[in-house]
Amino acid sequence: MTATADWRSAYTRLQFTDHEHGVVVVTLDNPGKLNATDAVMHAELATVFPDLDRDPSVNAVVVTGKGGAFSAGGDLDWIAQQVGNYTQTMAVMREAGDIVRTLIECDTPVVSAINGVAVGAGLAVALMADISVIDRAARFTDGHIRLGVAAGDHAIAIWPLLCGMAKAKYLLMTADFIDGAEAERIGLVSKAVDAEEVLPEALRIATTLATGPRDAIRFTKRALNHWLRQALPAFEASLAYEMLNFLGGDAAEGLAALQEHRRPEFGQ
Repeated sequence: MTATADWRSAYTRLQFTDHEHGVVVVTLDNPGKLNATDAVMHAELATVFPDLDRDPSVNAVVVTGKGGAFSAGGDLDWIAQQVGNYTQTMAVMREAGDIVRTLIECDTPVVSAINGVAVGAGLAVALMADISVIDRAARFTDGHIRLGVAAGDHAIAIWPLLCGMAKAKYLLMTADFIDGAEAERIGLVSKAVDAEEVLPEALRIATTLATGPRDAIRFTKRALNHWLRQALPAFEASLAYEMLNFLGGDAAEGLAALQEHRRPEFGQ
């Protein structure tokens, strides 16, 4: 077994497929749950990008979801373990921070192929990728407000840069859904294409990056990501606020409403 195969074998919610020129497709896979982020996937997303970045055989990465979804937010059974639980909340906060920070520090180019619904930690990966390709009909929302917690996964760091403060505030504070076409129009994603073109287009872009001037592309990414590094204090604050909310009553009500398919009645 090669060293590369050895580190990949530790992952169970993420599947790896090799393509030409050192392009690796990472597929989020949580069967029967629209690839929702559970404890295992969340932990794996916090470590996979440093592993990919250290692997000399990997020249570019494409991240997508299995089947017709990218990732349908946090698994509700897993979220239930966190509400009101300080120890669990601290563990989740460390991992959530690592997902964002490791994506910023990963020099290897990352392209997201957003092939369906994307919410929560999955959306963080989708939009923190260097280039994002989405199904123009796919719908997504940051979703935190619907659960009764602050938008803390990633959005405070990058949404104002992508679509401007006015749109970022509107979408994050209302948790309204938008589709891929609108996301492209306002600049939240790089490209919106028809559903059958999402993965092929992402692979085409990744191949272009993988076969281009390696150091020049990576240094360009590193320099651009200084904008995101400047936003890390705001991100860390939002993450802390989110986790604080998980210890209060609104998160418990938001979770119950999602489980019972009803409108939440948040406290005033």
